[in-house]
Amino acid sequence: MKKVEAIIRKTKFDEVKEALHDVGIEFITFWDVRGVGKTTEKRLYRGVQYDTSTIERMMITFVCREKYLDQAIKALLESAKTGEIGDGKIFVSEISNGYRIRTGEQGDKSVYLKGEE
Repeated sequence: MKKVEAIIRKTKFDEVKEALHDVGIEFITFWDVRGVGKTTEKRLYRGVQYDTSTIERMMITFVCREKYLDQAIKALLESAKTGEIGDGKIFVSEISNGYRIRTGEQGDKSVYLKGEE
């Protein structure tokens, strides 16, 4: 199993969520994150422009079987891309085991796609 963590633009979240759902990733965890990079975003408040030192993004995390990893990564790359600096990053790590609390299943069986058990 693989754990995928993606940091994306907030504006691309709905598109990314739909693309992952289309390839069978049914459950994702996400949250708002802030980071510091080479570029900064400028904010306009009451006609005054402010530079911010942090950049707001979304972090998405999910675990999938290795055989579905390539299509999930492809969906992320295509849906999150704007072509501009700051589109985000994707990190993939190995998961040694997982458990489904409801049934006690473990390993690959604890993570499945639509219609697959």
